[in-house]
Amino acid sequence: MYQTELHDEEFSRFQRWLHHTAGIELSSTKKALVASRLAKRLCHYELDSYDDYFQLIMNDRSSELQLALDLLTTNETYFFREPKHFEFLAREIIATLPPDQKLRVWSAASSSGEEPYSLAMTLAEKRSAFNWEILASDISSRVLEQAMSGRYPIERAQNIPQPFLLKYCLKGVGLQEGSFIIERKLRDKVQFMQINLNQDLPDIGMFDVIFIRNVMIYFNKETKGQVLQRLLPRLKPGGYLLVSHSESLHGLPHGLRLVSPSIYQKG
Repeated sequence: MYQTELHDEEFSRFQRWLHHTAGIELSSTKKALVASRLAKRLCHYELDSYDDYFQLIMNDRSSELQLALDLLTTNETYFFREPKHFEFLAREIIATLPPDQKLRVWSAASSSGEEPYSLAMTLAEKRSAFNWEILASDISSRVLEQAMSGRYPIERAQNIPQPFLLKYCLKGVGLQEGSFIIERKLRDKVQFMQINLNQDLPDIGMFDVIFIRNVMIYFNKETKGQVLQRLLPRLKPGGYLLVSHSESLHGLPHGLRLVSPSIYQKG
């Protein structure tokens, strides 16, 4: 039977691995979370220790390694989180661009899709369907699968403005009762891609707006700086970068202009 205790030296191995792989800093307060999230995998493989599981994922560079990464990355999110950002997008960015100018937005820590679909609803209200697109990326393949489905429990709809809920969401019936799904036309406007911000970025082009919210908080200062240096070349001159209200780029080399708290513009 697998052990229920995660020893300090075992936890340290997972800390170092997660920081090296994803840039995420796991504090000592997360020890119980790591133990609980990985316990079922120990049981699945009938392993005697967390160290045995660590050795297993180090020798498995495919499915189980990705699953462990999925389990240990935090993915709490909800629709229209920090609504002032969506108001700024609609009022200060979309409204000031020529209607024929294509707008590209990157949700760089998209989790299970609530942020990019919130962006899509905002854009769909203000722009024609042909001149905007959204890239949504995350390190976790598990949450990206959920995001691509566009289906959520009905209680997740509570922060969606009522007009958007009626216009862009379909309530499940029959076997799908208790859930809702983002309408197909809106889902088709969002491209999902697995991207690790702690590694060199793939060729994804340039963006007018980059949302990088509620992820920098998990990085140390050095990693934050490295991630920024990967993101900034992807931001067009005059483009905007938005972080969470609980985050700041203070003390980091970025060369951006602070427009308002948590909103930055490239010169």
